[in-house]
Amino acid sequence: MASSPCGNSSFDSGLEIKTRSVEQTLIPLVSQITTLINHKDKLKKSGKTQRALQRLGQAVSVAVGRFVTVGQVIATENLELREEMSLACSEARRAGDTIARLTDAAGTEPLEPDGRNTAFTDRTAMVKAARMLLSSVTKVLVLADRIVIKQIISSRNKVLITLEQLERVFSFQEFVQIFSQFGNEMVEFAHLTGDRQNDLKDEKKKARMAVARAVLEKCTMMLLTASKTCLRHPDCESARINKDAVFQRMRFALELVVQIVTDTRPSTDAETLPVSIYCGIRDFKAKVEGLREQLYCVTRESLTALLERIAEQTEDFTDSAYTSHEHRESILQLCHLARQELRQLGAHWELAQSLGASEATEEMEISILKTCHCVSELRQELHRAAVGPALDLLKYHTEHTVLKALKVSGGEGNLEGVDEYSCRLTEQKEQLVETCRLLRHVSGTEPLEITCVHAEETFQVIGPQIISAAQTLALHPTSKIAKENLEVFCEAWESQLSDMSILLREINDVFEGRRGDKRTYLSLPRPGKHLPNLKVVKAVKLDAEEQSTVAKLGLELRLITSDLDSECEKWDDHEHDIIRQAQSMSSMAYSMYLFTRGEGLLKTTLDLFQQAEVFSEEGFQLCSSLQALSSQVGDEEKVMITSETEKLVTLCQQLQVTARSMVQGKSATFLKVQSSVQHTKGILEIVVFLLPACHKLARKYLSESSSLSSPQIWREKHLAIPDKEDPLNNKNTSGFGVKSLEHHMASLTFLESK
Repeated sequence: MASSPCGNSSFDSGLEIKTRSVEQTLIPLVSQITTLINHKDKLKKSGKTQRALQRLGQAVSVAVGRFVTVGQVIATENLELREEMSLACSEARRAGDTIARLTDAAGTEPLEPDGRNTAFTDRTAMVKAARMLLSSVTKVLVLADRIVIKQIISSRNKVLITLEQLERVFSFQEFVQIFSQFGNEMVEFAHLTGDRQNDLKDEKKKARMAVARAVLEKCTMMLLTASKTCLRHPDCESARINKDAVFQRMRFALELVVQIVTDTRPSTDAETLPVSIYCGIRDFKAKVEGLREQLYCVTRESLTALLERIAEQTEDFTDSAYTSHEHRESILQLCHLARQELRQLGAHWELAQSLGASEATEEMEISILKTCHCVSELRQELHRAAVGPALDLLKYHTEHTVLKALKVSGGEGNLEGVDEYSCRLTEQKEQLVETCRLLRHVSGTEPLEITCVHAEETFQVIGPQIISAAQTLALHPTSKIAKENLEVFCEAWESQLSDMSILLREINDVFEGRRGDKRTYLSLPRPGKHLPNLKVVKAVKLDAEEQSTVAKLGLELRLITSDLDSECEKWDDHEHDIIRQAQSMSSMAYSMYLFTRGEGLLKTTLDLFQQAEVFSEEGFQLCSSLQALSSQVGDEEKVMITSETEKLVTLCQQLQVTARSMVQGKSATFLKVQSSVQHTKGILEIVVFLLPACHKLARKYLSESSSLSSPQIWREKHLAIPDKEDPLNNKNTSGFGVKSLEHHMASLTFLESK
């Protein structure tokens, strides 16, 4: 964010700016205030410059007036903030009027003999007014942001109350009624938390919010089927255990959301994650390399302690039953070598200090290089020891043999078989949990560390839930709802394995310096799970001949996504709606390209068609953003953007129709695949064409926009209550699985026949 002209990035307000929307609203104001202050450095100005400054001061005053009007409306609607908001609005208006008066007074001063006006006479007053304006406007925005937090907490409380009602229900009719209400409340909560996740500045909080929403996504379906199973088999202990675990997990996620938005943690919770080996090595290297410039910046003892802490953490690898003998020996040898190099460095370091050297000697420089190289080798070895086995493990689980065997044993009422395969699933769970623990050490960023911890917890929880669901089915092998319940939990396990493959790719990207250029957008629906037509459309895989035919089309799609990524990199503001939506579309198109190669997460044609439908929805969102931009530009630019947007809308409609169309037979399905990929490619070609022009216009609009022209837009975007009229419509792109509630709600009426 731009710095304050007063030299204080927090504007002396004492308020922390936690969201991008507040920050982006302040940036133009900071820019204009900085312009006013910096012009004071020149004592004399031409009449043209003076008039420009006068207009700028008046523009600030008018913008503040509009902004204050919005703030006062917010104050009227929220009694608990009325006093604070009114005071902040009054300060902002007073500061804006002062700036307008000072700039106006400067413009009316008599000319000097050389025909130039002198600068503002009261510099102190201008700086004071600037400070007050920035502080008061920041306070208004942060107070308004508290309304958003209040909405999230209120929505969470409604969900929690309904959740408790669902947990106590004993009548199927009552359950249907309450669950319908629960579904509506979850949709609202999904919108609010999705917007908040995208708006947060802190990447760790963003990752924690993604974790909470991922838990809710999976648990929403589990809660439905687990509750239905309990209602159908009220005396079954395993069904009750299964249901209780889901409710407990839901409460955990709801509480986590509140902790994130209120920036609080329970007293029993650790403030931060334990330092990973990756971070420890990074800090160690930074301190060692710092000795080049300053011999006394750290002590020898502190470096030794830091290296010993790293060596101690490597025991997680060397003590693991899943670390190979070769990796174990290599890790131990590198730790020993690192200690030797540090001791050698210490000897040269002490000698340099005794000679009164001000910087590292040649011998020290060589030891610094050797020590850093050694710990870098250790980091690489640990990365290989964690990622290699993880990849092998995921490949091994591709066919989900144990899950299939559990389903068969449960459906046959074979309790012994369920026990046998439950033991094997428990072994798999322990191996996956251990793998996630090791991956956390090499993840490279705190958000990825949080994701690793979430994956570990998810496997730890879902494993026993699958076993209890299988036991229920074995006790009631003819129960269709018990079978459906087991399917849902197995799908959650499979989904987490897919998420883990994405996690591995992101860890590799960080390790190789790419920072994960193809992230999965968690606010989008997961492809291929719980579609409304899941039982109507058959999911099939392409055979070798079809795969070969579609591969060429896929390559063209890959090339256009590369062009799109290149254009996206040129943007300065990567949080702009247009660029975020373009990146999201590029990510989805890339997964479709991988499908044409027989790779990636899209395994069947049903997965591809669902991804294509979500892609078209994101395209419609991009069209809305383009229309919003076109309304701010000149007629010539508007004609071009409008024309291309109309083409984009048409192609998105065609893709949506294609994705939703019902086809029968292998030939028709393959033609639908080709058509979907072709439409996707056509859409991206238009986006690639538009992005450079949009980038230029967006930058131009940002520089020309008034300092506070956005509060009304900000208010509409962040303080609007989600529409409750159609909670399950297909345009919900931020709902964590709520779109699939429609399918499950439709199946509720069949419970009695099951």
